[in-house]
Amino acid sequence: MLLAIDVGNTQTQAGVYHGDDLLQEWRISTERGATADELAAHHDQILRLRGGSLGELDEMVVASVVPQLSTEYQSLAVKYLQREALLIGPGVRTGISLAIDNPRELGADRLVNAVAAFRRCGGPCIVVDFGTATTFDAISETGEYLGGAIAPGIETSLDALTARAARLVKIDLVAPARAIGKSTVESMRSGVVFGTVAMVDGVVERMKDELGPGTTVLATGGLATLVCPLSEQIDENHPLLTLEGLRLVHELNSQRVETTGEVR
Repeated sequence: MLLAIDVGNTQTQAGVYHGDDLLQEWRISTERGATADELAAHHDQILRLRGGSLGELDEMVVASVVPQLSTEYQSLAVKYLQREALLIGPGVRTGISLAIDNPRELGADRLVNAVAAFRRCGGPCIVVDFGTATTFDAISETGEYLGGAIAPGIETSLDALTARAARLVKIDLVAPARAIGKSTVESMRSGVVFGTVAMVDGVVERMKDELGPGTTVLATGGLATLVCPLSEQIDENHPLLTLEGLRLVHELNSQRVETTGEVR
């Protein structure tokens, strides 16, 4: 069985696959100072609550935007699974080409999102990932990763607003009842949520102009469920898109080892 780990700046998403089937999925808070043993304990505890254990897993694939945790997850794999994890990065086969200035700058999560999106719907397509940042990734008709855009995430924007405005407090992020708020809380919800929707639809529309007709737009990330029903440009929401991309990249690299004898 395969453990897929997506380490984000705020949350870490994990899933266990048996072949193509996702058996378990969970999220934990990302703790930048966590050691390999602490990470193993967190994941093992969740698996045991669901009738499994870390010891039952065979392999691991990791996409991480937190460099120090990449090292710790690699240590976890060696110590508890007795083999190295596949870390998404330079040299890893993905099946798509990168038509950008510096491929090393591309976040591992954005790369596997592109892999999963192209496998799921072909191209051209756009992935909008709602995380600490809201990212946009464009894939061509032939499967080239063309680049994208990065904007502050919804919660990041809200945190900045409440930190700098003394009379504004943190609010729950729910869909606003109307655009014209009748209170400070309603006004903040309207501005943050509808503002994000307008930004997303605007950026996507401009990208579609460059990609051409027939572009499919997929969303993922924790807050996608808030934005998608309000968006005019997003076609589908796939909360597990990143895990799916991790599985596909792992599968591709496993086939490479089997056919060539290469060992990472």
